Amino acid sequence: MKSSAVATLQSSLADRQFARVADGGLARHPHLAALLGASGPNAARDLADAVHLLCHLYGRHPALVDVALAACPAGPARDWLTEASNEFERERLYLVRLASAVGPLPSTPGAAQTENALQAQRHAVETLARSERRGCALGAATALIADWSAIRPLLDRAAARAGVEAPLSTLPGEASIGRAISAAVGDVGGERGLAFGSDQLLLQHRALFDLLEARAGARID
Repeated sequence: MKSSAVATLQSSLADRQFARVADGGLARHPHLAALLGASGPNAARDLADAVHLLCHLYGRHPALVDVALAACPAGPARDWLTEASNEFERERLYLVRLASAVGPLPSTPGAAQTENALQAQRHAVETLARSERRGCALGAATALIADWSAIRPLLDRAAARAGVEAPLSTLPGEASIGRAISAAVGDVGGERGLAFGSDQLLLQHRALFDLLEARAGARID
C-alpha cells in the first residue's frame, strides 16, 4: 500500500474513534447535562453522588490505563499508555480528593443494587483493560481519555461547590490520541478490537450515568 494510502487509512482510524466517542460518549447523556445545569436543593447531593460513583469506578489504583499499560508489549501503544497513565493519575487523585470534600455518599434507596452494579462495572472495565484481543485495551483507554473531556466539567463544578481548587487537566489531547491509534492499529483486525474496546467502555459510562439518574429520581420520590 502506498504511503499516502496508509496515511489516509490511519487518519480515518482516528477519526472513526473520535466519532464513536462523540456518538456514544457522555457528552450526549441527558443526566450529565442535568448535573451541569442543576441549581435546586438537590444539586449538591446529585453532584456528590456522581463524584462518589465515578470515584468507585476510577478512583482506585490501578486505574484502567494502568492495567492496560501493565499488559501492553513494547511499541507505540505502550509509549502512549505510559504518558496517559502518568497524566490520568493526576485526575484520579483529583477525583479522590473531591470524593472526600463533597461529603458522604447520599443515602439512596437500593444501595445494595448500586454496589452490585458498580462492582460489575469495575470488573467489566478491568476486563477490557486486560484483554488480549489486539486493539481492545487501547480502544478502551483512548475512549476513556477522550470521554473524560465530558466528565471533567462535572468534576470542576463539584469542586467549585465544595471549595476545592481544580487542577489543570494535562490529559493527552486528540492529536496525541490520534497519533497513538495511527501508529498502533494498522489493519482491520486491530480496528475491530479498537472499536470493541471503545464501544464497551462507553457503554459502561452510559450505564453509570443511567444509574446516577435513577438514584437521583429515587431520592426525590
